[in-house]
Amino acid sequence: MRIHVGERDRYRGRPLYEVILQLLRARHYAGATVLRGMAGFGATARLHTDAILQLSTDLPLVIECVDTEARIDAILPELDLMMGGGLITLEKVRVIVYRPEQR
Repeated sequence: MRIHVGERDRYRGRPLYEVILQLLRARHYAGATVLRGMAGFGATARLHTDAILQLSTDLPLVIECVDTEARIDAILPELDLMMGGGLITLEKVRVIVYRPEQR
């Protein structure tokens, strides 16, 4: 699952990406990563960029989450309630390796 939001998006006063990441961790999802984009635009077509002359305070973020289809489907209604705007996409993946770091 990929969740596309902006840095300024909030949920109950907190950064939305942090709330989503903490929710996924608390529910013991297999893994999640937040990626910060250098530039992008969404439904409004307004460009957000990290270029020096146009430094945006609302850069695009993508939260990638990996888990079973059933677990992803189960959390979608909750995510929908949290998001004022944004985009959620689902992709099928084939996991090759999933294990904690071995020392």
